[in-house]
Amino acid sequence: MRIVVARCQVDYAGRLSAHLPLATRVLMLKSDGSVLIHSDGGSYKPLNWMSPPCTVREGVSEDGRPEWLVSATKSDDTLRILIDEVLHDTSHDLGIDPGLQKDGVEKHLQELLAEHPTSLAAGLTLVRREFMTAIGPVDLMCRDADGLSVAVEIKRRGDIDGVEQLTRYLDLLNRDPALTRKGAVRGIFAAQEIKPQARVLATDRGIACALVDYDALRGMDDAEHRLF
Repeated sequence: MRIVVARCQVDYAGRLSAHLPLATRVLMLKSDGSVLIHSDGGSYKPLNWMSPPCTVREGVSEDGRPEWLVSATKSDDTLRILIDEVLHDTSHDLGIDPGLQKDGVEKHLQELLAEHPTSLAAGLTLVRREFMTAIGPVDLMCRDADGLSVAVEIKRRGDIDGVEQLTRYLDLLNRDPALTRKGAVRGIFAAQEIKPQARVLATDRGIACALVDYDALRGMDDAEHRLF
């Protein structure tokens, strides 16, 4: 990645025209071919940019100032960057990025709840993760203290669609004699946050709701030792 801090003006021509008057900005030339122009504000969003694939030609304007012409490969869009003064110019090899690893996604919640099923309901034990049905896998299949089968659907944010999904699973599971020997399969809808409409729908359909405390499951947050 090449990072240039420079006093520059920028003109974009393409589906529309845009002009950035002379000011100090950060120019980023990334290895994927993209070019981004940033100011010291506006959070992460660049003032203007050119997405890859594109080409960058460095030359000199008619009045002798450095000039970059950035041209899109698949269109006639261009960025003309006229540089008045370069304050900083460095290049860095960032290597291969492993990608964003999200914490607290549904997979992590499923793994933690599989290890701690009693956090959902007292006496609950795990039978199997990813219990397959004809329309997809139920996140957790459990058994309660009375030996009844319990299907658990896990979401980060629980909404009506999640309740509908669990309802469809329960309809299929309750047709399986092997699961209903001791009674009907019941459902638990588990999420870090459950929307009021989803809770009302779940209650109407006889589905229990369970709020998941992700930090507590990971052992990072002990409710018994909180001051507030």
